Amino acid sequence: MEPFDSFLILIADFLGQHLYEGIFFAALIETVIPPIPTLAIFPTAGFLAAQQGISLSGVIPMILLGGSGATIGTTIIYLIALKLGRAVLLRYLKNFRISEKKLERVEIWFEKYGDKAVLIGRMVPVMREMISVPAGLLKMKIPKFVLFTFIGSCIWASITILGGYYFGEAMGLVK
Repeated sequence: MEPFDSFLILIADFLGQHLYEGIFFAALIETVIPPIPTLAIFPTAGFLAAQQGISLSGVIPMILLGGSGATIGTTIIYLIALKLGRAVLLRYLKNFRISEKKLERVEIWFEKYGDKAVLIGRMVPVMREMISVPAGLLKMKIPKFVLFTFIGSCIWASITILGGYYFGEAMGLVK
């Protein structure tokens, strides 16, 4: 078994035992370590909630905790981009095969759509993790960054957690 697969199994086990804390920490970790996909975490949490008989009103705290964890994690990336600057960040991003040209395209896109790019970007796979970089490099105001990130993250968490919740019910896999 691959180390990444083992890590995902560990997260799923943790979610099964500590659903609310687990979704917060999983969301926090997945934004700081981008290869961990929320599409593996949030729907699983929704499915587990349905399986454990948690009502829809009990899913709301999961959504808020997922949004909060993601907001904290992505704010760390924002602050790193803000404080380290473009040159240092480019050296790090090269490890992930992100060239200066790609970074320039993201910056141009961010400048074109402005602060709304953060709100929209938090709901788009892959873009979710990367949108913090141009926001930090281009010095977006932190209160607006945090607000737009939290709103976008909660919308994403709602869609994916409820998807897992209803999928479990629809498939008749819930107790």
